Amino acid sequence: MSDKLPISVAIITNNEERILAVTLSSIADIADEIIVVDSGSTDNTIAIAENFGCKIFRQEWKGYASQKNFALSKCSNDWILCIDADEVVSEKLKKSLVSAINQKKVSVFLINRRTYYLGKLLKRAWQPDWKHRLVNKSANPQWENDFVHETLLFNGEAEKLQGELIHYSYRNLNHHIKKTIEYAKLSAESLYNSGIKFKFLNLVLNPLFKFLRLYIINLGFVDGIQGLFAGFSAFFYTFLKYAYLWELEFMEKHRGNGE
Repeated sequence: MSDKLPISVAIITNNEERILAVTLSSIADIADEIIVVDSGSTDNTIAIAENFGCKIFRQEWKGYASQKNFALSKCSNDWILCIDADEVVSEKLKKSLVSAINQKKVSVFLINRRTYYLGKLLKRAWQPDWKHRLVNKSANPQWENDFVHETLLFNGEAEKLQGELIHYSYRNLNHHIKKTIEYAKLSAESLYNSGIKFKFLNLVLNPLFKFLRLYIINLGFVDGIQGLFAGFSAFFYTFLKYAYLWELEFMEKHRGNGE
């Protein structure tokens, strides 16, 4: 595919040299413009982006939503593909992008994301993982943050695209565990600030349900030991989330008692 599409690709970066070249090479042949918003990379991220002819902007870190909204504001085309620096566009998705941009029905599309984890592209674990990623400016797209994940807000209806984003999410088990703990803490803070109270049954039953849903119901066992690790991470994350929620309430109670 040699013809460029009237599409801007929006990416935010901070020390992303591990996968960035693969990410950019997967889309550079069809994207008319690639916008990179960097928040202070000290590795080869900028050099890699320059090598692919990206338009590079710098902004100090203000949160995921703020960085992504800044990237949206720099896109000159009406169609914008929002991807992360560790996501790779599949060949089938490239073909779907052509069809999506040529149609006149909807202005937002969902793309399924599959995870490449510990040397294996997973088939069932963490599936499906639909994300709003292709959007036309006519839908007035805007990223909004919560404590854990950012969400793309827009006007109108969305449809699903064929093809996938391949997500190179975790470098190794140590990285996975660290991110799981980080997200669990953030999720607990979100629950706490929303006024949701700790319940013992949630601590005991919800982690087990999450494991069974990913590993058994969604057939995560098909992915072998990587699927087992994914299932246990769902258990671990959910348990920690409610454990941290209990801790926040416990600390608040003891502060109120002057202890």
